[in-house]
Parts: sequence; structure tokens; C-alpha cells
Amino acid sequence: MADQVTSGKLVVEVEVKANADKFWEALRDFIFIFPKAFPNDYKSVEVLEGDGIVEGSVRLITYGEGSPIVKVSKEKIEVVDPKNKTFAYNVIEGDLLKFYKRFKAHITVVPKEGEGSLVKWSCEFEKASAEIPDPSLIKEFAEKNFKELDEYLGKQA
Repeated sequence: MADQVTSGKLVVEVEVKANADKFWEALRDFIFIFPKAFPNDYKSVEVLEGDGIVEGSVRLITYGEGSPIVKVSKEKIEVVDPKNKTFAYNVIEGDLLKFYKRFKAHITVVPKEGEGSLVKWSCEFEKASAEIPDPSLIKEFAEKNFKELDEYLGKQA
């Protein structure tokens, strides 16, 4: 019997109406905006180290009823590149690590010609065991959050 693949990558791209600068700033303000705008998904975001935005910052996220599987996650921001509107974080503690030995996510906001932008989210993961499914629910949750954030930003105009 062949070894099952226990690591991989998932990618999703979401078109949003908000321009890239506005969407990028909203993602940077994650610690303030998400618990306020999406209380069903995010109960709280606590900054444990840094300011919650810069490289090296550590955030403790407590998820709400809308979150599948994961209720608590501690993330460390590894990369922040404002010029290219991209950042990456590693999950360093929490429910996700019961299923995945390693989980790193990467987000980039790309301006589109005309109006709007494209949000690219990807995650690299290593499963705790071969029976664990790919983190498709996490991908779907991220996709839903980007669409909801776009709607939220549209109402703030």
C-alpha cells in the first residue's frame, strides 16, 4: 500500500468590490474589525506579543459559533509586506494543531484593472495523520470571511 500524502496546499481567490488599499487596510485592522463586524465568527482577538500587525506579533483568536472545528487559535505573523499587500502567519497553538502538525497561511491583495481587487489566500499544511482530510472547511471559512468583509466595507463607505 502506498503512503498517503499527508501534506499539501490549498488556494482560493476571491474577487471583491473594495479597492486593494482599502481591503488591505481592513485585513491589517483584523484585530479590531473582525470581532466587531463578525461576532458570530470571532468572539475575540487578543494581541499577546507585538501590536498584532507587525512581523513577530502573536495573536490569540477565539472563534464564535460560525467557525467550523476551530474555537481557539494562536497565530504568529511571519511576513508583512505592505508594498505588495501580502502577509503570512503560522498557527502555533490551538485546535487546528490537533489535526495538522503544521499550518501556515498566506494572504495577498491584488488590485484589479478598473475597480475592485483579488484576494488570494493559500495555506500549507501537514496532517497529524493520513486520515485527516484537507483543511477545506478552513479554506471555505476564509473565502466566506473575505466576502463578508467586502460587504462590510461597502456599508462603511
